[in-house]
Amino acid sequence: MAFTLTILLILTVILCYKAYRNTKDITINKIKINSNHTLKTNHSLSILHISDMHLENISLTPSQLKKKLNDEAVDIIALTGDFLDRKRTIPKLQPYLKVLQEIKPRYGMYAVFGNHDYVLNETDLTELKSLLERYDCHVLQNTSKTISINGSLINIIGVDDYSTNRSNLPLAFHNVKAGTNIVLTHDPTIVLEMDHYSFDYLMAGHFHGGQICYPKAYHLAKMGKLARKNVIKGLHKQNNMPFYISEGLGQTGLNIRIGSRPEITFHDIAIHTSESNVI
Repeated sequence: MAFTLTILLILTVILCYKAYRNTKDITINKIKINSNHTLKTNHSLSILHISDMHLENISLTPSQLKKKLNDEAVDIIALTGDFLDRKRTIPKLQPYLKVLQEIKPRYGMYAVFGNHDYVLNETDLTELKSLLERYDCHVLQNTSKTISINGSLINIIGVDDYSTNRSNLPLAFHNVKAGTNIVLTHDPTIVLEMDHYSFDYLMAGHFHGGQICYPKAYHLAKMGKLARKNVIKGLHKQNNMPFYISEGLGQTGLNIRIGSRPEITFHDIAIHTSESNVI
């Protein structure tokens, strides 16, 4: 009996060590999207997408992040929520933001909040938002920013967190102009309610690719309709509109991954050269 327990303990320790090592095995994904609405274009938008940093449980240092990004030129940086959930962790975000700011994205850095960010009280959330803004990051809470690239309008639309009932699609799309619609949100389940809201590309996170899969992420079933369909990572379509779910960069709960890996994503998206309907 004692021998069996010893063997089980050794196997558990080995498994936990390997699961922790997986959190350091960062996947760099490169995704290319051609818009269905684009009639003729020679232009594309390059986006660096980082989600779910969960700074309480992240195995990547700011200097390691800098090496991973390798000074690659991008047009936009998109951060899709769940930076942290404790006030004392807010200063830890600063060196990561410095790395991202030094990339100098041509058209800016944009962020939305996730459910873990909303664990903070109002004062601490304001402090987090102020820190992001100090590093030239536009925080979008059911609002949008419109930029122009070679005469083409790009709407960057931030839809607030669906899982905490903060999403407001009419408000988020209120000032959207005819052009290419890029949506940033945390919980991708919102796509199931966007039949009347057109987007060319949507980026989200939230599920961590399951984080611990055995072999499927059965524990995510409680997180909504997408999770119950096992739509928890990668590229998908809803009403023929493409959306991408990042596996995230950090972890929540235990700092381990089984059957998933941390992710940094580069997206290359075709942009409109002619007007199309917004909604």
